[in-house]
Amino acid sequence: MTETAETVKTADTAEAQPRSNYTEGNFARVTTELTAFDLEVIGEIPAAFEGRYLRNGPNPVVPTDPATSHWFTGTGMVHGVRLRDGRAEWYRNRWVRGHEVTETFGEPPVPGPSRGLDFSPNTSVGGYAGTTWALVEAGALPAELGYELDTVCRNDFLGTLQTGFTAHPKVDPATGEMHAICYAWQDLLDHIEYVVVGTDGQVRKTVDIPLGGMSMIHDMSLTENYAVVYDLPVTVDLDIALSGKSSFPFRWDPDYGARVGLLPRDGTADEIIWCDVGLCYVFHPLNAYEDDDGRVVLDLCRYDKMFDRDLLGPAGDSKPTLDRWIVDPVSRRVSEQRVDDRFHEFPQVRGDRTARKHRFGYTVGVADGLIPGANYKVDYDTGIAVFHNHGPGRGSGEAVFVPDPDGTAEDDGWLISFIYDETTNGSELVILDARDLSRAPVARVPLPQRVPYGFHGNWVPDETVAPPEAT
Repeated sequence: MTETAETVKTADTAEAQPRSNYTEGNFARVTTELTAFDLEVIGEIPAAFEGRYLRNGPNPVVPTDPATSHWFTGTGMVHGVRLRDGRAEWYRNRWVRGHEVTETFGEPPVPGPSRGLDFSPNTSVGGYAGTTWALVEAGALPAELGYELDTVCRNDFLGTLQTGFTAHPKVDPATGEMHAICYAWQDLLDHIEYVVVGTDGQVRKTVDIPLGGMSMIHDMSLTENYAVVYDLPVTVDLDIALSGKSSFPFRWDPDYGARVGLLPRDGTADEIIWCDVGLCYVFHPLNAYEDDDGRVVLDLCRYDKMFDRDLLGPAGDSKPTLDRWIVDPVSRRVSEQRVDDRFHEFPQVRGDRTARKHRFGYTVGVADGLIPGANYKVDYDTGIAVFHNHGPGRGSGEAVFVPDPDGTAEDDGWLISFIYDETTNGSELVILDARDLSRAPVARVPLPQRVPYGFHGNWVPDETVAPPEAT
């Protein structure tokens, strides 16, 4: 049984008018920080779950102008549930502190360097090098969070990060190092950076990669030998930046062209292998690896266009398909194949298959407006994609794979995510058995507050980031 939720902070509940697609329904912000203990559990939480499920997303702390506010620029808010000994011990949601949040609540400024861009990271959150990080792209620094989701400081990896970071680093399971492709449209108008962060939480390598313009590189891929760069035709538009048409100054630019780059992980920028692809945009690759012939296999979610007509978010131009690109570094040609004709986003792979060949991938089916629905499991050996339907009006956010420590097969484990139910305007944490998505959920945890549609998160076991009682 859930104890009464404690209200921690409440923001202005007034809303600007008129509304937009990105301020209505479950895109709408929540205005209260809550803490709740001893949540109800329906089913049984597996014993392997000892840690926190965390998810980040945009949640403006003050009302914004729906005519110009891009969904991507909302203040970050992290939602988290701690699981241990079969119990859901607590739920918390906290705004990631930046100047707008601290000024709103009359709090002291967040310590740490800002590099002139004091933005609240709103895109991803996870644990690395014993620390919980809230992350965002485009030049802002990571925010270091405490175990209970309070913002500790802005952290440039202990002074070793030259500019900003990304929301989508890749951790190599063989080395434990974190790899990232970073852009900062305010500072790096003619190049991006390939950054490698060591297991001590400090940057050990930075490579500048010249570009013909500043494209929006939301994510990257990693293989055993390459860091993969997606240089695609969504670029900085100075007219948007100066006119105020949108708070996010990027737009579809077909004249820019589309290509992927294979940068040798131990190489320099002049060694990158550029290969043209058809005009498209990719937010999220599922995984990448090198096949027996030395070709690079990229599994990803592909859009025909992005930010062409819709300048306020990703839902208005095209829907994402699950595709496979096979890149031949010798001929510099790319074979493009459709994996499934349905619409997929938020792709995931088991963490220890990162940069290695995978059999299974996990996605979320999306409908018009990128409204999420079923959880998919794609078998790349058989070509079969199965799904778990959560029921009418219920849809899953990005689902994270949590391995079963006693398992031996690649799909031995669970999927964990937040589910929104439009019939009740409420949310649950749901755990599915990844081995068989046709089964009912292993466990459901009703939450004391709606979790708006957001972006990315992670399962952070306590062995990765220790709880306060362990220190």
